[in-house]
Amino acid sequence: MKHDSPDDISLEVAASTFAALGSEQRLLVLLTLVRAGPSGLSIGALGERSSVTGSTLTHHMKLLAQAGLVRQERQGRSIICAAVAYDTVRALSDYLLRSCCADTDCKEHHPHG
Repeated sequence: MKHDSPDDISLEVAASTFAALGSEQRLLVLLTLVRAGPSGLSIGALGERSSVTGSTLTHHMKLLAQAGLVRQERQGRSIICAAVAYDTVRALSDYLLRSCCADTDCKEHHPHG
């Protein structure tokens, strides 16, 4: 489920986005694209680097794109894939950590102070 404001993440959006990352292969594909940077990779190079190819890669890219984490763009005869939701991934982390230790008196392990 794609959303517009990573700062205003809801439980539903967080669950949907975490579900999109709930596969080792999808997480590996996203990590490979994050490592490649904003210019992305061709679908062939993505398959080689991640060892996820063919219809499996197509399936995973579709789910990651639906979650708003990656984009695919045709450039000439190639399809270029790139990670685009760095703010969303950061917001997911913040979503979990924002409540760290909220129900205890011990705040020393709280990542935000």
